[in-house]
Amino acid sequence: MHYLSKLLLLYFLVLCTTFLQAQTNGKITGSIKASNNDPLEIVLITLVSASDNSLIKSTFPEANGNFEFANLSDNSYLVVIDNLGYKTYQSQPIAILQNTVILPVIELQVEAINKLDEVVIEKKKAFVENKIDRTVVNVDAMMSVAGSDAMDVLEKSPGIIIDQNGTITFKGKSGVQVFIDDKPTYLSGAELEAYLKSLPASTLNQIELMTNPPAKYDAAGSAGIINIKTKKSNARGFNGSFSSRVSQGKRMVNRNSLNLNYTDGKIRLYGNVSYAKQQSVTDLYIFRRYKNEDLTTKTLFDQNSLMEGENKNANAKIGLDFYASEKTTLGISLNGFTRSGFNTSDVSSMLSNAAGVIDSTIIADNRTDNKFRNGGVTLNYSRDFDEGKRLTADADFLTYSDKTDQRFRNYIYQPDNTLSNSDELVGKLPSKISIYSFKTDYSHPLKNEGLLEGGYKISYSETDNVADYADIIGGEAVPNYDTSNHFQYSEIINAAYLNFNKSYKRFSFQTGLRLETTISKGNQLGNIMKPASQFKRDYTNLFPTVYVMYKLDSIGDNQLVVNYGKRINRPYYQDLNPFLSPLDKFTFYSGNPYLNPSFGHNVELSYRYKGIFSTALTYGKTKDDINETIEINDGIYYSRPGNIGKSQFLSWTVQSDFEVTNWLTTSLFSEVAHMDFRSELYTEGLHSFGTFFHFSSNNRFKIDKKWSAELSGRYTSEMTSSQFTLGENASINIGIQRKVFGDRGTLRLNANDIFYMGIRNGVINNLKLTDATWKNKPDSRFVALTFTYSFGKAFQAKSEERSGAESEQGRVKG
Repeated sequence: MHYLSKLLLLYFLVLCTTFLQAQTNGKITGSIKASNNDPLEIVLITLVSASDNSLIKSTFPEANGNFEFANLSDNSYLVVIDNLGYKTYQSQPIAILQNTVILPVIELQVEAINKLDEVVIEKKKAFVENKIDRTVVNVDAMMSVAGSDAMDVLEKSPGIIIDQNGTITFKGKSGVQVFIDDKPTYLSGAELEAYLKSLPASTLNQIELMTNPPAKYDAAGSAGIINIKTKKSNARGFNGSFSSRVSQGKRMVNRNSLNLNYTDGKIRLYGNVSYAKQQSVTDLYIFRRYKNEDLTTKTLFDQNSLMEGENKNANAKIGLDFYASEKTTLGISLNGFTRSGFNTSDVSSMLSNAAGVIDSTIIADNRTDNKFRNGGVTLNYSRDFDEGKRLTADADFLTYSDKTDQRFRNYIYQPDNTLSNSDELVGKLPSKISIYSFKTDYSHPLKNEGLLEGGYKISYSETDNVADYADIIGGEAVPNYDTSNHFQYSEIINAAYLNFNKSYKRFSFQTGLRLETTISKGNQLGNIMKPASQFKRDYTNLFPTVYVMYKLDSIGDNQLVVNYGKRINRPYYQDLNPFLSPLDKFTFYSGNPYLNPSFGHNVELSYRYKGIFSTALTYGKTKDDINETIEINDGIYYSRPGNIGKSQFLSWTVQSDFEVTNWLTTSLFSEVAHMDFRSELYTEGLHSFGTFFHFSSNNRFKIDKKWSAELSGRYTSEMTSSQFTLGENASINIGIQRKVFGDRGTLRLNANDIFYMGIRNGVINNLKLTDATWKNKPDSRFVALTFTYSFGKAFQAKSEERSGAESEQGRVKG
């Protein structure tokens, strides 16, 4: 730890030096008034950089309308006023050269409104916005996701593809980390999918897509970070919204949510709660052809599975911000998520000889009952100093518990339908994960639009997993020591970073360096038939990031951006667990305690025109990429995570968002990518490669003041992913919306995947003497009716909410 202390000491010495360098004697003063003579103390006035619109500082006017921005460095600024009830005001560029600029009186024009109990303003948002280090998707611009959930929003975001297992890929790459409000979810797999489906789309504000996140973010996620930003009301008074949705496909789903906000004086209280009841059904078909050494057919395996289930999800959050002074804020938030339900599988498996004559039939009756709980508390502190300096600190504690009960029954029938054998296996799989995290960040503006940021983070995680399996023989439970086990894992990560931003004429720079040290321990306790084993890892790595943006013209309509970043993928906690868990009689899942972290390098060159068009060329290379792998042994499939030696991808994307007419706005995204994987994999050498194409479109129609509609669709061609070839799939969706109750409410009718093209299929490659294919028919075609309603009074006020936990949360796997 001594080297981290030295690094932090050096970091603070650099900050102290910059205090002496800044020259901040400039000042902007002015006065505002309203055309209707309303009081203006609650109007928020912001000062932004004229070169890149980055926020410098904000203030509220005095009772007489006067305002002031002091201690400004030599630069060019804009004064912006964008408040409820008034038309947006933006000044001309204001040059500061250590002088005082007195602005003429600003008269705010009252926006045309409907006379209700509250001010209601509708502003048109761009579907996609591009920034130097990320792409931002505005959720409210997608009508088709209204009343749906965060998973649906992600699937309709540019560059995001979600497979049949709920795995999220970004620009063709897996290993992306999902954050909520800059805080990792600490989830993956089935639990991440369930959590995202519990988040109503009505609570979401933006989706930030980052292929190369800045150094202030954790280095985890070789495919980058998806940061989901929820809505936070910055309005004084009491207000909220309610949403309810019912959808009907093969099965019914019901979702309800309530959001509440109250701000007055020094207190801001906020909260939201949601509940969903979901019935699910999926048809899965699997075919396997086993071959002799001369590649002739040996036996055939056909399996049909009807998987049904019911799950109830509840998600709640409550938070409090206390504004101790104009520059100091304290906050606390509590959140919880619960999921309970069951899933059943009726499976019919037929074994045939080479001629197709049935040898035996296995009927399986499987059931899984699951209860998952997550709770967390976050404490945060922020302090604003003079000249734009800011210090923040965040502490998090999160706990996850999972209780899973499994029952597997198999009945083997001969060709004449006589029962020849049966067996039953039951399992209890409790697990618990605890995560502690603390981080602090400091930002220090420099003259001429420079910004220096730095911070430190420490996190500690521990997991405890038990698998207790037993065979039911003669009505008695006999311990099965082949599948039973007990696994414990702990991990501590220390990290420190520096990040520097600077603009010079037409150039904007951002560069950062992050240092992370990881110490982990695994302990497999074993049982009376399996010996115990342990492992320990200790590694330190540096992760640089660089962004350069150049404006091809003086006003910045045309921009070139190049960026580079190094990333790491640490194994999910459960993936290190060597448990052997049956999925059916012929397929088993196991962890891999020998997994190594993977390291990836990404570089991207992009061109942007205003906010309506962008294109990017991206290249990535990863060593020891972590992917699902399949090994076949005596006709049994073993699915486990494994390291793929080398993987590369080259991607070209084109994205646009423009207004065709005053009643039609269109957003388009297309991607062509080439993937290449090379590795030694079990008994076979893996070299898979392929090129895929992805296209998505979102068209928004404004019919009149009350009615609007949307037509959206996506298509993904056949895709190679490590050991798998995923078949093409598509979806076309339509929706129509009407405002009701004086524009406070909306009623929406959506139809998803109307032509039922979301069927998933694929091929498993590199299996010894075996061909394998599968087809998955999800419940993707449905009709949904949604009602939302907003209530309460709103006046502009200050807003604050943060959380400090980073990437550990994204590694909890269901």
